[in-house]
Amino acid sequence: MRFGKYMSPTKTIISKALSLKPAEKSLLIEALLRSLDIADPKVEKMWAVEAEKRLKAYKSGKIKTVSFEDMFAK
Repeated sequence: MRFGKYMSPTKTIISKALSLKPAEKSLLIEALLRSLDIADPKVEKMWAVEAEKRLKAYKSGKIKTVSFEDMFAK
């Protein structure tokens, strides 16, 4: 893969990564994927608040549950 005469840092990294041995590529891929799996604290907080609202609504009878079978039958 050629990126031209002047390579950006990203293109340089890609070029070097492509020359790695398969096992080294695998380690690099795993590390990159792990780095993407970092939770956003704001989003986590929003989901926690939403889960609490849904639990309270369920316990108070304001919402009903749907069985697994019914959910996947639709």
